[in-house]
Amino acid sequence: MTELAVIIPVFNERDNVLPMVQALKRTLAGIDFEMIFVDDDSPDGSADFIRSVALNEPQVRLIQRVNRRGLASAVVEGMMSSAAPYLAVIDGDMQHDESILPEMLRKIKQENLDIVIGTRHGAGGSMGAFSAGRVLLSNVGKRISAMLAQVSVSDPMSGFFMVSRDYLNGVVRALSAVGFKILLDLLASSQKPARVAEVGYTFRNRTYGESKLNATVCLEYMELILDKMIGDWIPVRYAFFGLIGAIGVLVQLAIVAGVLYELPLLRAQAVGAACAMVLNYGLNNRLTFRSRRRRGIAWLSGLLAFAVACSIGFYCNLRVAEGLSHSGIPWLPSSLAGIFVGSVWNYGVSSMLVWRVNRRYLRTEKAATRPNAQPAVVRVTGTP
Repeated sequence: MTELAVIIPVFNERDNVLPMVQALKRTLAGIDFEMIFVDDDSPDGSADFIRSVALNEPQVRLIQRVNRRGLASAVVEGMMSSAAPYLAVIDGDMQHDESILPEMLRKIKQENLDIVIGTRHGAGGSMGAFSAGRVLLSNVGKRISAMLAQVSVSDPMSGFFMVSRDYLNGVVRALSAVGFKILLDLLASSQKPARVAEVGYTFRNRTYGESKLNATVCLEYMELILDKMIGDWIPVRYAFFGLIGAIGVLVQLAIVAGVLYELPLLRAQAVGAACAMVLNYGLNNRLTFRSRRRRGIAWLSGLLAFAVACSIGFYCNLRVAEGLSHSGIPWLPSSLAGIFVGSVWNYGVSSMLVWRVNRRYLRTEKAATRPNAQPAVVRVTGTP
């Protein structure tokens, strides 16, 4: 019976696959375990290479996710594909120290724990040779995460941990599965504090490949935090849309105030709303709907579709502002009322018609939008 499943999310980590397999076989010798690589259709051919390895390594399995992205959701899918009572998660870039896995397994079993965390900040842990800026960023994230984790841990942002099947089954339906910080999601999704222990390790530098830490990772971390804080009442995507809309409000008000002495309110409102519309489209395309992001010619066609989709909201914006102004209400509250009415329509229509979030399709990096495309999952199991 398989006692432990090691979930390894990968994206463009072909060169690290074989070193990872060899390292896990060495450190977990004598333990009945399996390795589940979850690949988000890496363009470097990681999936095909893992298949070739699986032909000679019966402990290696592959889940290839086509037209889907996201480390957290990849980890959840990998964990749910296994029957093992204990599940470890380790990055595919060889920066986590796999040699502590036996100690993590011993602790979770003997101490009847829910989660054992590989920590960089607790006893025996270190961030290694990373820059002061990287360490500072990690510490800031740790402080924010502590507000949601429900239990005191030194490294709530760790991507290296082990969880029991029973605990996972109890929280899996409450998971946000957003971004890169799945451990925080697991800790924050339980109705009661998890039983947790930590094992220290030294974070290693990469040998192959490039770091995935970028602005998108930070944004998705913010998205996870927001989802845990307000997700039960307000969809996070709507919250992002609203935040960007607030930026557009400031831009529109500044423009209206700047040209009001030269143009009637109706025209000033039209100029401000048009400028805000272009800004909102660009930011929403880049941030709110980044998984549906439109590029190149598609960006321009998306802008046109956004303008058409928002035309009714735009018209309501103008008429409400004009009507209130003619009733003697000052320009600022008149303009704000017009903006509010238009924004409600804009979100609903643009999300459906421009980025098609209600459609059962996802587009790839290289292909044009395909409304009938279905997500595909390919699983490969090593031959016994």
